[in-house]
Amino acid sequence: MTIILKNKETLVYDDFSFKCCIGRKGLTRNKYEGDKKTPRGTFTLGPVFFRKDKFKNLETKLKKVPILKKMGWCDDPLHKKYNKLIQISKKFSHEKLYRHDYKYDLLIPINYNSKNIKPNLGSAIFIHLTKNFTPTLGCIALKKMDFLILIKLINKKTKIKIS
Repeated sequence: MTIILKNKETLVYDDFSFKCCIGRKGLTRNKYEGDKKTPRGTFTLGPVFFRKDKFKNLETKLKKVPILKKMGWCDDPLHKKYNKLIQISKKFSHEKLYRHDYKYDLLIPINYNSKNIKPNLGSAIFIHLTKNFTPTLGCIALKKMDFLILIKLINKKTKIKIS
């Protein structure tokens, strides 16, 4: 089955409907790094990354990856690890996965620009957490309870359609 972004504030999976938020500047088929837009298309999903200190027993059929303090996601278009999970370094730009706020306590990478990666076409596009539905920098964000329900329902064959 496929998760569908029905509109800019609704994510649908099977009979479930979840309020969400997307990129501050809406949707695009011509994504580039830093444009604050959510990419359109149908994409596979990565594993669930989670903070072990905040979640003990996640119920999901997806692979689970604990977030460590040195984990990051490279958003430097000039680096060979662009749009990949990395060990953080001050030598290049990245998103820290282990954050002081709650947003990345749970996240699923959306596999956008993840095969045959093109520099500057966008990186670190995730499904992550929100508390107040403030627009994101290009990700899709859900409330914690909805995220926990969604990860119980989906599996590694689930895709997301953003149109």
